[in-house]
Amino acid sequence: MTRPVVERDEPVGRRVARWRVRRRLTQQMLADRLGKSKSWVDKVERGVRALDRYSVVQEIAEVLRIDPAVLLDSRKPSVLAVGLDGVDAVRTALAHYHQRPTRTVAVHEIERHVAYAWLTYEHAHYAQLLRALPALLDAAHATPGLLVPAYRITASVLVKLGEPDLAWLAADRGITAATGDPIGTGAATIAVAQALRALGRDRLARTAAVAAAGTAADDGVRGTLLLQAAMAAAACGERHRVDDLIDHAAALADRRAGTDHAQHTAFGPVVVLLARFLTALHLGDADRALCHHERAVRRDGWSGLPAEHRAAHLVDAARAYLQTGHIAAAGRALVDADTIAPAEVRCRPAARTLIAEIAPHGPAAAGVARLATLVGLIR
Repeated sequence: MTRPVVERDEPVGRRVARWRVRRRLTQQMLADRLGKSKSWVDKVERGVRALDRYSVVQEIAEVLRIDPAVLLDSRKPSVLAVGLDGVDAVRTALAHYHQRPTRTVAVHEIERHVAYAWLTYEHAHYAQLLRALPALLDAAHATPGLLVPAYRITASVLVKLGEPDLAWLAADRGITAATGDPIGTGAATIAVAQALRALGRDRLARTAAVAAAGTAADDGVRGTLLLQAAMAAAACGERHRVDDLIDHAAALADRRAGTDHAQHTAFGPVVVLLARFLTALHLGDADRALCHHERAVRRDGWSGLPAEHRAAHLVDAARAYLQTGHIAAAGRALVDADTIAPAEVRCRPAARTLIAEIAPHGPAAAGVARLATLVGLIR
């Protein structure tokens, strides 16, 4: 059998064009998201303009939702190729939403599967969760009340793994399934806001989250929606609105005992501090963000957060440390995140980008160099 020829030295511009087409973007759409002209994109794809700055490659990769290493070396696998090959099965399951369950499952068994899915997500066992989701989505159609969390879990993990379009589809299905259930509608809107933010539709995310927060029947859900709205507002540069939204969420958190386990939001005072960190980072104030980070990780509630939540935050903290020139601290944050939840570091595009940036900085980032080898960024 003749093997296909692998183009090992494929120009970067050609890879950009190939991934742009795969993401169903026109040259104009890519240009708009990058803040460039269509002519600039055309010249890059034809090789007339060189991509000689890593920061520009990173921006393009973020829009295309791939690891920058994929553009820099065509032999590097995409993030979802690294042990996370279950997305296509989830996509197929979502396409069958209109069908009745293929087998009858008792309600208590579906409840057990939903609880297992939440536990798997909160421990960042994403490959395991992807394998379980198609059967869960199929079975949950027999019990509409359990379909909402099933869609919400699906949307959340797809956002993590760089599939926001598919996440939006799952989140929207969750909203439909929650009709007539105020708590379910609020919880489903959390996933909608997350998916819209991942798609770069921050104003829509802010509007949806604020509207749902106004009618949410659960304080944990309401507070989480306010924080989602604040993060979307920060991405839009709306500093005053950010402070107002987080202050409202903080007031809700202060009158709660512990964190929210019933709706799986983890909402509480520590999560509010983490939102202050992330919004400050979005607004370009990394020093202020790190002050919030250091306060949050010293709080008693920090260790009670799900492993996924803590590891995701440490990845963001690594980005803040990198922006302020603290390379060693950035490396330690990534290594700590990998210790807590390896998949959060090894399988997410944002974390892999940070690994690629930090690893070359010598002995101070020795642990990150090991991670770079593990994920295939260094051979």
